[in-house]
Amino acid sequence: MVEIEQIEAIASSMKRSFHLYEKAKEVIPGGVTANIKYFAPHPIIMERGKGSRLVDVDGNEYVDYLLCYGALILGHGHPKVIESIMRQIITDGTTVFGAPHMLETLMAKKIIQAFPSMEMVRYTNSGLEATLLAIRLAQAFTGKTAIAKFEGHYHGGYDQVLISVNPSVTEAGDEKEPKAVPESKGIPPQYTDETIILPFNDVEATEAILRKHKNRLAAVILEPVQGGFIPADAIFMKELRAITKELGIVLIFDEVKTGFRITYGGAQTVYGIAPDLTALGKVLGGGFPIGVVGGKKEIMEQMDPRRGKDALSIETDKANKGDVLFHSGTYNGHPTVLAAGLATLDVLQQPETMPRLLQMTNMLREGLEAVYRAYGIPMKTVGLGSIFNIVLTEQDVKNYRDLTKANMKLREEIDYELLGHGVYTKPGNRYSMSVVHTEEDIAWTIEAHEKAIRKVKNRL
Repeated sequence: MVEIEQIEAIASSMKRSFHLYEKAKEVIPGGVTANIKYFAPHPIIMERGKGSRLVDVDGNEYVDYLLCYGALILGHGHPKVIESIMRQIITDGTTVFGAPHMLETLMAKKIIQAFPSMEMVRYTNSGLEATLLAIRLAQAFTGKTAIAKFEGHYHGGYDQVLISVNPSVTEAGDEKEPKAVPESKGIPPQYTDETIILPFNDVEATEAILRKHKNRLAAVILEPVQGGFIPADAIFMKELRAITKELGIVLIFDEVKTGFRITYGGAQTVYGIAPDLTALGKVLGGGFPIGVVGGKKEIMEQMDPRRGKDALSIETDKANKGDVLFHSGTYNGHPTVLAAGLATLDVLQQPETMPRLLQMTNMLREGLEAVYRAYGIPMKTVGLGSIFNIVLTEQDVKNYRDLTKANMKLREEIDYELLGHGVYTKPGNRYSMSVVHTEEDIAWTIEAHEKAIRKVKNRL
């Protein structure tokens, strides 16, 4: 745990944040609208953002590497996004129709061009909803109910996947055949029975488990880059695709974090693997909530409303509700969101954008590794594309178990010091880069790390 005096020292420069957090706790459980937004002694209340920078309610300025957990690849308030949003509202005369509109098809075509594995797409309002829909599609398509997920992978905060995301190694059991460990109160026991846990980057053990449960499994869902920063081995991905295809198990890629961040076409483009279904979110919304499920036509067409009555239908025709997979959402394909997303994709498709983004990411990674090396701290930056994390270890990091062996206490202490030196991410979280981070930001960040390391080492 971080030292109490360290927390108090940082909190002294955030008195208004503390006051506003106390007020928030009176009306919001824990004072936060999502549990991940909390960290001790209290989260920092932000007031405004522009480009790569954030300013909190106490006037402290930060270079932002959280970027709304990776969603803001163009940074805060990008003029192209703002312009596109305003044009949509003014031109259309409304923020939302509740009926089909042209931007839905335009965005669908853009996504399909970027992800060749997708033949059709459907919109949701979050990445969580996208993975939830993908699992339902797989269960309907196969007629099976169990799924397999990998230890340490996060697919949203709902029952069937909120299992073995961050379990204690003691509870998790054998690394070759991990146990299903619920991560929250209120998860019915049947979900631990219906969710098979797999060891990431271990081909032999994964294959053995899949063959053992092949008659139960509708799908395997995974982050091809765990947590957005631990990449799958190429041979592991190739073998997983072959095994799932042989066994008739739907393969779902959760690219909510990696879509448009690893490269424009996501991790599946890097690996050359075509999953059956893909879930997207974050970057695609241009700073607004969005999710997308895309995949094979034969799986996606189960949602075609022409197949039968929907769940809310009162018609008395011969069609059966069992003939169609019901999917709906008042705000699915929201025009303002799609306008922001299309503007984001337009910027990312400019020839110079992705190369510069990756160049700047590598510049920061190399600079940070040099600083930690100079201070004799075992450290590596782990990641692909424009996302990475700082892992204080000398060992290879291939999966969740490897991550638990890193020096998380020291990482957390350094992260708290960094907040006081104007570098923002939630302590322990990954770093996401944006197209508006500058060389000045990178130099600032490297210098801040050096100051933070010196201060922490002086206390030891």
